[in-house]
Amino acid sequence: MLEKLENELKLRGFSDKTISAYMFQNRKFLEFSGKKPEEIGQDDIKKFLGNLISDKKQRPASVGLTLSALKFFYLEVLKRPVFEGIKAPKTEKKIPTVLAREEIKRMIEAVENPKHRLLIQLMYSSGLRVSECVTLKMDDLDLEERMGTIRSGKGRKDRHIILSEKLVEQLKDYLSKKKVDSPYIFSVKDRHITTRQAQKVVSQAAVKAGIKKRVFCHALRSSFATHLLESGTDIRVIQELLGHSNLNTTQRYTMISREQLKKVKSPLDEL
Repeated sequence: MLEKLENELKLRGFSDKTISAYMFQNRKFLEFSGKKPEEIGQDDIKKFLGNLISDKKQRPASVGLTLSALKFFYLEVLKRPVFEGIKAPKTEKKIPTVLAREEIKRMIEAVENPKHRLLIQLMYSSGLRVSECVTLKMDDLDLEERMGTIRSGKGRKDRHIILSEKLVEQLKDYLSKKKVDSPYIFSVKDRHITTRQAQKVVSQAAVKAGIKKRVFCHALRSSFATHLLESGTDIRVIQELLGHSNLNTTQRYTMISREQLKKVKSPLDEL
């Protein structure tokens, strides 16, 4: 029966990563229940989700993804309405990590390796996801127009990105000296670097820069959005640059602009 799930996911154009995750979650559920898909009922689903929350101590977001995988199989593939009354746990509304401009500058200056420095600058200046940055190809960039294209990004959507005027000259210099025959900007031999390698570069740069926060690649993307917002860029333009399908996702950054919050005067100061 799981073959049907895999085929349906492929037919609908889901990414390899999503297919792998959905298959994994459904296998784990069937192992937990000890039943065949056609025997599954609401209680089996509730027990499994309860186990993930209470025993496995999984975060609400992870449980929500598991629920999505199960729903797709039982509702979309098997056409079995066994999810009535089953809701996803409330997700934690955590504020994304945003770095100050000075912290970004210190990180860039702390990195000696030109390729690593360029990686950090590109993620921050264009608001890229780490997966988009490491797979970016030279043909995806138009250095004269200072624009680029992310091909088949999240949700298999293409989108345009901006390139920093400062960065374009560095890119030209870097690419002219690049010896590896690879289409990727950040490559090791004939393949692109991994997201894990990129995460390591960013984390180490933050440590060298003396930043106490736990800094991951996504912090550079959050900082890009927040700094644009603080500079007066329209939120719908930011939404387009980030590739968000829902404006609500982009609007999270309206809640985390420290600079805007600092401009608010406390009522105590008016007494």
